[in-house]
Amino acid sequence: MSLDEKLETALKKRRINKNLRKLSTAKGLIDFTSNDYLGLARNEELSERIHHASGNLYNGSGGSRLLSGNTDLAEETEKYLAGLFESENTLIFNSGYMANLAVFSALPQRGDTILYDELSHACIKDGIRLSMAGKYRFKHNDMDDLAARLKKAVGNVFIAVESVYSMDGDQCPLDELVELANAYNAKVIIDEAHTTGVVGRNGGGLSMSRELHHEVFARIYTFGKGMGIHGAAVAGSQVFIEYLINFARPFIYTTAPAPHSFIAIRESFRYLTSHPELQDKIAGRIAQFKTEFEKIADRFVYRESFHPVQAILIPGNEQVTQASKKLSQDGFDVRPIFSPAVRTGSERIRICLHTFNSADEISSLIDSLAAL
Repeated sequence: MSLDEKLETALKKRRINKNLRKLSTAKGLIDFTSNDYLGLARNEELSERIHHASGNLYNGSGGSRLLSGNTDLAEETEKYLAGLFESENTLIFNSGYMANLAVFSALPQRGDTILYDELSHACIKDGIRLSMAGKYRFKHNDMDDLAARLKKAVGNVFIAVESVYSMDGDQCPLDELVELANAYNAKVIIDEAHTTGVVGRNGGGLSMSRELHHEVFARIYTFGKGMGIHGAAVAGSQVFIEYLINFARPFIYTTAPAPHSFIAIRESFRYLTSHPELQDKIAGRIAQFKTEFEKIADRFVYRESFHPVQAILIPGNEQVTQASKKLSQDGFDVRPIFSPAVRTGSERIRICLHTFNSADEISSLIDSLAAL
């Protein structure tokens, strides 16, 4: 069998299982699928601020940060974020995926132990695979299972979790986790991807909203969701940031972000800190959805969430596809989530709420869900 035939066989299997991924665009539909929770990706005032502040900056960085790609702007932006996140320093990456690869591939060493939530994002798992440390998953948000594994852990022990999990919108039990980690002298690494900007002082995520950020060894912030731009940052101690600069291959061997990206990061956070009402507004949208959905909740398997991500289970790739198509016909962009991205039997439509979704749009979406 030729290589092309092997590739086509793999694609054919996806088609049979109704889970073939395709690129698509949604024109004229009401957005209930993007991660632009605070509406900053489409915010015209923020766009103008970024454009004005960019001035005559170079189009690109010209190299890695360790060669020609470092600038005063890059270092000033990292110091600015450190102030917002109340950490000793931060290090900016091109994406949250790269930031997680960097942390988990570089930090844990042979003889150490990584314990990770079984529903951790692919980038966390990929980073862990690159590490020479021992790797063990624990049941999702199950502190008893984590405790049992901590008892057997050796070396430096790292616990990898997310503040909010993107498929269900459920939250990490951070208070319990930090207490457990302290009892076993383990280091918590939290991915704040879906809470960056959405909650916490200065948009500092779950850890800052719970006043536990100083109890966490490292925080990964992603800017392509709530902040509406691109890039990511790792927040931690000065020695940890210096360590990443020296040993994290995804940082060392990649071209630095363009100056425009650093400007966008700075201006996006400046906009958020001057508009704290955005967090209240998204909280209001979530409250409305939950109140109205409660009237029809008995018709669905619903994973309760207090986050913009709301998951409604419709088992079966074919069934969830049809549900998504019906919602699209009603004018709503709501995408299906297939297995194997989620477990077989837990396929779902994943609704994302935004500050720009009107009360009438949310009510109309509920009516369409009721008609499925």
